[in-house]
Amino acid sequence: MDTRFFVIWMEEITAAVRAGRDHLTRLDAAIGDADHGTNLDRGFAAVAEALAARPPDTPGGVLVLAGSTLIRKVGGASGPLYGTAFREMGKALGDAADVSAADLASALEAGVAGVRRLGGAEEGDKTMVDALAPAARAMARGVGGGGDPEVAFAAAAAAAEEGAKATVPLVARKGRASYLGARSTGHEDPGAASTALIVGALRAVAARRSPRPKSRP
Repeated sequence: MDTRFFVIWMEEITAAVRAGRDHLTRLDAAIGDADHGTNLDRGFAAVAEALAARPPDTPGGVLVLAGSTLIRKVGGASGPLYGTAFREMGKALGDAADVSAADLASALEAGVAGVRRLGGAEEGDKTMVDALAPAARAMARGVGGGGDPEVAFAAAAAAAEEGAKATVPLVARKGRASYLGARSTGHEDPGAASTALIVGALRAVAARRSPRPKSRP
């Protein structure tokens, strides 16, 4: 996967967040500040502008620029958390001009570790980690032993979606939602939901760019 692949991934995320903005905001209205969708929409629009203005030369550069932009442009906890995830992923990829699916799986694990360090959240705390950590595990399993990258990305997206839905019955233990205590149950965590959109965007890009078998005459 080259630099262009990662630029297209950021573009796909931008479109997915824009389409899901109101839904994310409704989720956040139930247990947060009602601004998650709006904030992420603004942040990824800024990422698209930054990439257009200063196109990086490497996949890692794309992710570091995206992360730095999110930290600057997105308020609250979302900017630092998502920004850290992408920056850690970019640093893990280094200066390579082309990366493998296994490289990206390792980078995603580095992103999860960065989010955990910054926010102190673990799975079960009703945060973005509940979607991001299962996605990283699924991707790592999928590419282990040279598995099909497209299948691995699809498994990661499915794991993220399942992880997000699994936050509904949880009691929030981190973030603003934790102030609600037991009243936070019955609502999907908006950070987990947006994480599922981000991993789903990766699946979509991989599916479009994978070579298709030629039809028989």
